[in-house]
Amino acid sequence: MVTTFTRLALGSAIMLASLGSVQAQDDVKIGFIVKKPEQAWFINEQQAATDAGEELGFQVVRLGGEDGQEVLSAIDNLYAQGAQGFVICPPDVRLGPAIMNRAEQYGMKVVTVDDQFVTSSGEPMEGVPHLGMSGTKIGQQVGEAIAAEMEARGWDPQDVGALRITNNELPTAVERTDGATQALLASGFPEENIFDAPQQSTDTSGAFSAASPVLSQRGGYEHWVIYALNEESVLGGVRATEQYGLAAEDVIGVGINGSGAAFAEFSRNNPTGFHGTVAVSSTMHGRQTAEDLYRWISEGEEPQANTETTGTLMTRDNWEEVRADLGL
Repeated sequence: MVTTFTRLALGSAIMLASLGSVQAQDDVKIGFIVKKPEQAWFINEQQAATDAGEELGFQVVRLGGEDGQEVLSAIDNLYAQGAQGFVICPPDVRLGPAIMNRAEQYGMKVVTVDDQFVTSSGEPMEGVPHLGMSGTKIGQQVGEAIAAEMEARGWDPQDVGALRITNNELPTAVERTDGATQALLASGFPEENIFDAPQQSTDTSGAFSAASPVLSQRGGYEHWVIYALNEESVLGGVRATEQYGLAAEDVIGVGINGSGAAFAEFSRNNPTGFHGTVAVSSTMHGRQTAEDLYRWISEGEEPQANTETTGTLMTRDNWEEVRADLGL
């Protein structure tokens, strides 16, 4: 015979189990690790993730990981804080196996954003959900924008040098610069007029250091176009052309991202050689990956294996409108 006490005990147990399930979801904590926490793109991305957490009821711990050791320390830090997973843009995509090994030791789920882990053979790692740009397509948008602006200015491609600021260690960067090159060549740009400037770091100072000697060695061109993996690198190239003595109207630089660096350049009183950038919503990248990871942890809903985004050309003329449209 089931007593009243037994019924009450069973009811209490069911209620506590239900509360425990809700509490487990409310207590979700994730990390968001980025390779350059001072860059505007990553600031926007982490803030969007934090905003999503405040709306949906999970906590986001924002961390930087500029090399392999910092990343592993950040993962240890997250585990100590009770995080169940993290979103990461790695400083080196080849760190994927080591990062996943540490995450698996702690039972943490992982989503990559922007840059995708690769195996020792250079192939994308399977089993790690990823959200990033379609590097080749966005690069092609850059090349098409440069070609269109050259035509609008009436430039003869034979008189134009192309500064391709490269980082061949980063597959994402290769995809973007290769895509831009393909589009330029398809427009009739001479291949022999394209010059590589290998950068040591993917920021403005690294690109400036890479671009300066190329400009000095190739001084016979009337005009220059510049492209790279991001807008900070293109801005480094633009600054190098300014130091070299080129006028703004003789330079067409087109970047990728759509962040504070571009907004500041477009806001200058006088136009510079930075013509535009292919803007992608860093806000969307941060929010979507954080939400995907949260639902994976709380509901068991694994994100798509690979989601790719494209961009919108942002120039001095339309940047405020594009910024509003993309929520940047």
